[in-house]
Amino acid sequence: MTAALVARTRAFVRDAVMPAEPPAGVGLGADARAALQEQARQAGVFAPLGPAGLGGQGLPLREWSPVLQEAGYSVIGPAVLNCMAPDEGNMHLLERIGSPLQHERYLAPLVAGRFRSCFAMTEPHPGAGSDPAALATTARRVTGGWVIDGEKRFISGADEADVAIVMARTPELGEAAASLFLVPLSADGVVVGHAIRTLETAIAGGHPHVSFESCFVPDVDVLGAPGEAFRHVQVRLGPARLTHCMRWLGLARRAHDTALDRVRSRELFGQPLGELGIAQAQLADSEIDLATASATIDWAVEALERDPREGANASSIAKVHCSEAVSRVIDRAMQLCGGDGVTLELPLLAFANEVRPFRVYDGSSETHRWAIARRAVKRRARDREGGAPALDIPEGGR
Repeated sequence: MTAALVARTRAFVRDAVMPAEPPAGVGLGADARAALQEQARQAGVFAPLGPAGLGGQGLPLREWSPVLQEAGYSVIGPAVLNCMAPDEGNMHLLERIGSPLQHERYLAPLVAGRFRSCFAMTEPHPGAGSDPAALATTARRVTGGWVIDGEKRFISGADEADVAIVMARTPELGEAAASLFLVPLSADGVVVGHAIRTLETAIAGGHPHVSFESCFVPDVDVLGAPGEAFRHVQVRLGPARLTHCMRWLGLARRAHDTALDRVRSRELFGQPLGELGIAQAQLADSEIDLATASATIDWAVEALERDPREGANASSIAKVHCSEAVSRVIDRAMQLCGGDGVTLELPLLAFANEVRPFRVYDGSSETHRWAIARRAVKRRARDREGGAPALDIPEGGR
């Protein structure tokens, strides 16, 4: 099944999606997206990660990467195939922890592409950002539900979203307790505010501020168990980091293919550019980055399926490596294409703008490195407590 879906996705993206790409730096319009999504349904490639019972392809996590890489070969491919953030991550979270009623009201229309969503966790400083524990938005219990107050920022997709998954502190359930709520953006007390301008255009709906003022949410729209948001959110964050890696790796492959075509067709100093050692070194480094990024994703997926705690560390490693590797590949492609590489005559400059924010989104590279190092130190401490010998050289040497 997966091999056939990969082949269909590859053909559809190249034959239908790439010819419809808007100019560099311009997002895909809603009408054009809807028309292409209908073509994707007809081609049998729509919603590859969505539950099969709701009209998706029902792919398991271990089979996501090759399909999302093919979708990501075009900047607009994931949006057309309905496997783009934030909807893709929200579908996964709703499928895993949503109630049957929430599946009917929110998940089914998301999978069908009739609905858009956003994930409202990030807040203005000093609220939650790279550190979710700094969460400042609160929800207090009232008769029949909860009332949310707070401000969120950088809420990707909110300008076009129908519903938000809102993370808010619920101190009545414990000092550090937080809960997830499904909030229609048409609800009283919700205001979609200032839209933050960013480098990339692939996430339709921008990255605006969203405020909640005395916003009532009924009990039926609490997502998962009340007070368990920090546990529930891990269901979304680990796989979502990896799907970003998969999609952007597809775009890096296209940049590399662009460079390979250029070095085959251009002569420099009397020989094809691809036969010059300095160009070959850059091509080889990109081949290495692409191969190791793909292998790291597969390794992280296996870890997530085996043990969520192990998977959290593996997804951090994959996110750092892939976000930096795809940037290097695209940068080398720009360099190999010379003057054209830094113009809008080729799409490489737009690709560079699309992937650069990934080193900040979903936790900056620095935040993940900090977490990876802390886990490594703790792991070694546990090994030592279990009897592993010390390997540090004592003062004075030996």
